[in-house]
Amino acid sequence: MIINIGRYSITLIKAPTLTYCCLLPLLLALGIWQLGRSEEKKVFLEQQAQGLASAEIIQLSTAIKEDVIGLRYKKVQATGHYDHAHQFLLDNQISAGKVGYFVITPFFLQGETKAVLVNRGWVPLNKDRTILPDLQIKDEQAVVRGRINSFPGVGIKLAGAEIPTDGWPSVVQVIDSQVLANKLTYSLFPFQIELDKDLPEGFEREWKTTTIMLPEQHTAYAIQWFALAFTLTILFIWYSFKRNDD
Repeated sequence: MIINIGRYSITLIKAPTLTYCCLLPLLLALGIWQLGRSEEKKVFLEQQAQGLASAEIIQLSTAIKEDVIGLRYKKVQATGHYDHAHQFLLDNQISAGKVGYFVITPFFLQGETKAVLVNRGWVPLNKDRTILPDLQIKDEQAVVRGRINSFPGVGIKLAGAEIPTDGWPSVVQVIDSQVLANKLTYSLFPFQIELDKDLPEGFEREWKTTTIMLPEQHTAYAIQWFALAFTLTILFIWYSFKRNDD
């Protein structure tokens, strides 16, 4: 197809034109997506900073809004008792280059049938994996303090990784609060409390904040995608635009 414009003409050859029409929307969409990710990361980092800087201590109750992102890193306190008979070991957790478990213990709120999972810290893996660590804990009323956080994630989630083993303590690869609630037969909050380092009934605790790609990096990627779209357009015009006397 040839379009004449005065002394010039645009020759639209099928294969290059189809390639351009397919690639241009894709490149633009990727750039827009990266800009959206940049805004999401800005909001996340602002909420993270607010949570870490806030001196307010939330009293956990069933009336609290279960907004994991909004509550993340905020200080929290809860009164109740541990379910000492039903504890979980989150496998494949690294501390100082050593492999071990996070000890995850349900904590019933006082006067409620709902519990929150308390991360009591890290314990090393036994040389014999069949021998699980001793997780004894007092079955009496207590007050726990710590910070709210989402459950530890994994790079690649294998099928069935969220299914806990039979028996107690139960070993699990990935925490899914709904799956664990089904095993426990009572409701759980969709987040964990990372137990304060100064409180008893815990193990090794060195809580860290999540490292994420900065908003500026997403913006830089967006600029690259838009630059590729611009370059593609220039090349397509240069290839298709001809003088009629050439």
